[in-house]
Amino acid sequence: MRDGLALPLQGGPFAFTLVREPAGTIMPPPEDHPALDRLSRPIQPFAGIDRHAARPLVMGIVNCTPDSFSGDGISASHAAAIAQGIAMLEAGADLLDIGGESTRPNAAPVTPEEEQARILPVIRELAKSAPVSVDTRHARTMEAALEAGAEIINDVSALRHDGQALRVIAQARCPVILMHARTVDPRTMQRDIHYEDAALEVARFLEGRVATLEALGIPRSRIAVDPGIGFGKRIEDNLALVARLPLLANLGCTILVGASRKGFIGRITGVEDAGRRVPGSIAVGLAAAALGAHILRVHDVAETVQALKMTEALAAGFEDV
Repeated sequence: MRDGLALPLQGGPFAFTLVREPAGTIMPPPEDHPALDRLSRPIQPFAGIDRHAARPLVMGIVNCTPDSFSGDGISASHAAAIAQGIAMLEAGADLLDIGGESTRPNAAPVTPEEEQARILPVIRELAKSAPVSVDTRHARTMEAALEAGAEIINDVSALRHDGQALRVIAQARCPVILMHARTVDPRTMQRDIHYEDAALEVARFLEGRVATLEALGIPRSRIAVDPGIGFGKRIEDNLALVARLPLLANLGCTILVGASRKGFIGRITGVEDAGRRVPGSIAVGLAAAALGAHILRVHDVAETVQALKMTEALAAGFEDV
């Protein structure tokens, strides 16, 4: 940026010199390119949450499920889930994501009634202390969670699983997280995976979903996009999604990355136990942060916050952190 050869990426500490054309071509932009303003303009705070100067927000994961892939599911113990959420906030989480249905590969579906029984008491309590996101694919659960105090809808199907989900978002006009997944059914997401260019195809999919919400009157400032690490992806696809994360900046939305404890980390490092993948998870998180992620969705809040704070201090100096 000092030599006038790059522009600030979304008003942050990073810079860019190339843009992606609608056809997929990546090229240096002319001065009047329509994407330049969207790419260089600072992203507005998502859900009204103030951003840190030079590091992403940290979203703590509270799994109210007995079958979470990560091994941290709390099942029916509302008190334990609430205690976990409070501990995450004390460790530095900026917001919490509460879910009652596992969407890991091959996970069995859960009814909205069971899902709500697991999460609503937890949402009611934790929403008193921090912004809460509800991780759900079900429109009825979205409505109940918003009534219970949740502020954000996080749908791994990008509002495709339930035909009423778009109606709920349009009426509530709440912030929403759209994630890419190959299928809306976790039982089929890992079958016959094939991409010509995973990063570009994911960006195009999310571009379409953002356009759908925008047509319903939801501004991009209320939309976060998630490339869906591990959801219908091979190892090489997951790595490409992180390495080419800036492709999503063209959407003008908040970028969320959730790679914490994912299976590809275990396959690369040889660590079978998901709970022991903290170092690998932090490595991916730091890489995503360096490439423009605005929110990291993680299981291990204290460790992630510590790593981000040190990275921020090394880049900016202690006085500016």
